[in-house]
Amino acid sequence: MRTVARLCLVLYTMMTFTACGSAKKAEENPLLAEWTAPFGVPPFDKIRTEHYLPAFERAMSLHDAEIDAIVSNNDEPTFENTMLAYDASGKLLARLSLVFGMVSAAETNDGLQAVQEQLMPKLAAHEDRIRMNDRLFGRIRTLYDTRRTLGLDAEQMRLLEKTYDEFVRSGALLDAERKARLGRINEELSLLQVRFGRNVLAETNAFVLPVGGGQLGGLSNDVRDAARKKALELGLKDKYAITLDGPSRIPFLTYSPERELREQLYKAYVSRGDHDDAHDNKQIVNDLIRLRLEKAGLLGYDSYADYVLSEQMARTPEAAGELLEGVWEPALARAREELAQMDSLLQTDRKGAVFEAWDWWYYAEKLRKRKYAFDEEMLRPYFSIENVQTGIFFLANRLYGITFRPVVVPVYHPDAMAYEALDADGTHLGVLYFDFFPREGKSGGAWCGNFTEQYYEEGERVAPVVGIVCNFTPPVNSSPALLNLDETATLFHEFGHALHFLFHDVKYRGLTDVEGDFVELPSQIMENWAFEPEMLRHYATHYRTGEIIPDHLVQKLRRSAGFNQGFALTELVAAARTDLDLHRMSRYEPFEVDAYEKQLTDGYGLIPQIAPRYRFPYFSHIFDGGYSAGYYFYIWAEVLDKDAFEAFRESGDLFDRRIAHAFRTEILEKGGSADGMTLYRAFRGKNPDKRAMLRARGLSDESGATAGAAREATGSAAGSSAGTTVAGGRLPSDGPETVPMKGVLSSDGSETASAGRESPSDGAGARE
Repeated sequence: MRTVARLCLVLYTMMTFTACGSAKKAEENPLLAEWTAPFGVPPFDKIRTEHYLPAFERAMSLHDAEIDAIVSNNDEPTFENTMLAYDASGKLLARLSLVFGMVSAAETNDGLQAVQEQLMPKLAAHEDRIRMNDRLFGRIRTLYDTRRTLGLDAEQMRLLEKTYDEFVRSGALLDAERKARLGRINEELSLLQVRFGRNVLAETNAFVLPVGGGQLGGLSNDVRDAARKKALELGLKDKYAITLDGPSRIPFLTYSPERELREQLYKAYVSRGDHDDAHDNKQIVNDLIRLRLEKAGLLGYDSYADYVLSEQMARTPEAAGELLEGVWEPALARAREELAQMDSLLQTDRKGAVFEAWDWWYYAEKLRKRKYAFDEEMLRPYFSIENVQTGIFFLANRLYGITFRPVVVPVYHPDAMAYEALDADGTHLGVLYFDFFPREGKSGGAWCGNFTEQYYEEGERVAPVVGIVCNFTPPVNSSPALLNLDETATLFHEFGHALHFLFHDVKYRGLTDVEGDFVELPSQIMENWAFEPEMLRHYATHYRTGEIIPDHLVQKLRRSAGFNQGFALTELVAAARTDLDLHRMSRYEPFEVDAYEKQLTDGYGLIPQIAPRYRFPYFSHIFDGGYSAGYYFYIWAEVLDKDAFEAFRESGDLFDRRIAHAFRTEILEKGGSADGMTLYRAFRGKNPDKRAMLRARGLSDESGATAGAAREATGSAAGSSAGTTVAGGRLPSDGPETVPMKGVLSSDGSETASAGRESPSDGAGARE
């Protein structure tokens, strides 16, 4: 290992003087110089767009040199000279990729988009060059074939097996001709994904609905003020501007009585990327599906879904499909009941009118007010952004003893602010950035990701730098940003991802990532605390008076918690099913995107008043992110998060430190050191039980018996009452059983390794 280290040091020194022509020139690029800002945060104050491409070129060259050092070693392969050396390689490239991925999603511009188009194919080719390196794979394969004789511990064995599988999945076993074709496919895919996301952002930014002052009935003063401010920015002096950003679109759809305007706004949103113009995504969708299927075939899989799910907890598209089918009918049945109740309200307003998709938000809110005497706007004053941030910090302290303090460090945008995370003993855990409000260069939705990852250097833990990026309702005039319930839950959700990254204590970089259908567990479980009465008392105070949220509002909130769940679950599952079925295609023929999507949803029996949460032309999760064939992840993880939260309920203390410690040490710290089901069993002592999820969704009675077709919500095989074996573990059916996620999680942007990017608030009161 020391020999390899010395060789890498020599190579690094050589690269320093050759890659950019001179040491001085290299030092002029802040991405290549030593990062001297506090806590190792990126030098955002010095980074310019023109720095990225040369830095990446340098990092790829260095990575190539590190790989050459491994394969040029004439000694027999050992875990130290091959696996450890490989795991340590490419640190600079990984660091640059994380920073660029986060910044290009949170603060893009024409220059960064141009860099993306140049860079993505180069990065794809670079990765292929390494993963298809016969000499490197030969050394790894030698170790893999003799792994039982090497005396490896559990983590070392997992690193070896996982690395071998990654090489095989990347084409290491293919012949030269197929490797070359796979390389060309990967380059094309990388570029198409960039163009898809660019088109969605352009379409979102381009639409504005100008409205007059007399057309703002039902809207809060905050929404009106924001619309006025946006109109002035656009030069619309006598108008108010409604945009496709969630804080503008959702309130208008929810509260505006102007039906024709709601229709315009809704249709603009669901038609993004579908206008047969320069930003149309339908051909890109075809090209992505064609290339993904060809890639899967080259690697020996019947479909791209088979390829993707082979390394997830679900293991097969059939298991994921059974999960979705199990909740579909009860969700749709509930949605039909909701529709019938809302249609009666529409008929009162417009006798003989046909209920349309753009009516759902508006009449759902009317129905909620009628049933529960509850208007969500009554709650906003108690959920200022400062209060909710205080709430998540309080929760982290109660559960884990950790604290957060503001720090002055470089930021990539003036809106961003940073905090140092301190462990219970005062040691440094990492840095957490917050970036809350929409702007033109920011992708839609909300996500959490790494600017730098946790890793070990000479036996010492190097702490991560993490970012939470959102598009919340901004402050207007003298009022602070007041969040709705969905935005509040979203911040708890993303903070869960942040804790996952901050707590990471993973020995090997190759064991950072978890299965996609496990990665939402740390985020979704945090949502369970958001509106618990005991939790609300600690953070939900009126921003003007300081009054704690009154009990009568809390009770109304809790009584209405199951409201509109039919819609929320139906639109979510519809998107997951279309994604899965599209990627289960085993033979490609050019298809008309809209017609094919309608064919799928008609086959499910989806009612016309509900569209899938994302339609194909703007479904960035699956075409520009890391969720292709994996949008079911959210439902799968919901089984886990609701069952995990039951551990706290069963203890009688929602802040039980003992249980929280187990969750931290067995799940949050471990990364991908073991498979997801193994980690879950280590925490819970048994398999996850789906009954908690069914109760939370209102699909079972209080005793836990399922309602109608929801009895197999986790996808039990052929209706087996014993449960389903998936991903090495059993997801139980309704009967008692005592024994028992990679990357930037994407919403409207791209995936990067080991982060979480997701959760746009794009549904009627629902996130992903």
